[in-house]
Amino acid sequence: MSTLYLSHPAFLEHQTPLGHPERPDRLRAIERVMEAERFQTLERDQTPLGRLEDARLAHRAAYVDVITRAAPTEGLVRLDADTTMSPGSLEAALRGVGGAMMAVDEVMTGRVANAFVASRPPGHHAEHDRAMGFCLFNNAAVAARHAQRTHGAERVAIIDFDVHHGNGTQDIFWSDASVFYGSTHQMPLYPGTGERSETGVGNIVNAPLRAGDDGEVFRAAMDEVVLPALDAFGPDLVIISAGFDAHVRDPLAEIRLIESDFAWITRRLLEIAARRCGGRVVSLLEGGYDLEGLSRSVAVHVGTLMEA
Repeated sequence: MSTLYLSHPAFLEHQTPLGHPERPDRLRAIERVMEAERFQTLERDQTPLGRLEDARLAHRAAYVDVITRAAPTEGLVRLDADTTMSPGSLEAALRGVGGAMMAVDEVMTGRVANAFVASRPPGHHAEHDRAMGFCLFNNAAVAARHAQRTHGAERVAIIDFDVHHGNGTQDIFWSDASVFYGSTHQMPLYPGTGERSETGVGNIVNAPLRAGDDGEVFRAAMDEVVLPALDAFGPDLVIISAGFDAHVRDPLAEIRLIESDFAWITRRLLEIAARRCGGRVVSLLEGGYDLEGLSRSVAVHVGTLMEA
C-alpha cells in the first residue's frame, strides 16, 4: 500500500504578521521538496473542508463559535500575543481538521498504509476552549476522536515530538484513558507545561528535554520513557504530532536534532504500529520554523513513511 500526502492551497491564505515564524513560506518550502523524484510515487490529494461540528469533536461548542465570529473579512485579528486570524484563517483551520479526518478515514479503512498532512496553522497548543501558540483547532485531537467515533478505534495514541509541549492535546485528553499522549519537548520553554509529573489518568507520558540536548538524548528519552509506554498501551491507531522545530537550525528553541533523528523516530513508531495496529499511522504537521530544517526534515519523515 501507498503513503498518502494531503495538503491544500488554502493553507497559504492563513496570513500572520510580518516577521511571524508561522508563515505561508513554511508550506511553500515543503511543497518544493515534495517535487523531488523520490516522492513521485506518493498518492496525493487535497484536504477537504471540515465542518464546524467536526471541530467540536475536540473543542467546546462555545469556543468554536468564538473562533468563527473572530474570523475577519479584512486585516488581522489577534487572539493572543502569538495567535492571529486573517480572512483565510478559518478555511485553513477547517481544512486542517478535514485533512486530519480524511487521513484517518483512508488509513483506518486500509486504502493506504499511512498518511502525512501538510497543513497550517498547527494545532497541538489549542485547548478545549482556548486558542494559543499559533493554533486554532487541535487537528490531532479531532483525528483521535474521529477514529474512535467513526471507525470504532478503542485506543488511540498521539506521539508528539514537536519541541514545544502539546498542552492543548494534553488538556483535551487529560481524563480520558482511551487516548495516550506521549511527548518529548524542551523545558523550560513555551508553553511551560509537560513536566514528568503530569500524567493525567496514567495516559500521559512526558519526557522533557533540556536546551542543548542532541539526538542521543532525544533517542534515549523516546526509547526509555515514551515508546515502552506506547507499546504497552496497544493502540488501534498511532497519530503523530510531527513538529520539526527540535531541528538544530530552528530559531525558536535549543534542541539539536538533525534529519536522521526524525527518520529514526518515524521508523520506531512505524515498527510499534506494525506490531500493535496493522501499521496504521497518521502524521500531522505541527511546528518547524527554519525553512531549510523544516523541508529537509519533512522529506526524511515522509520518505521513511513510504518505506513502511
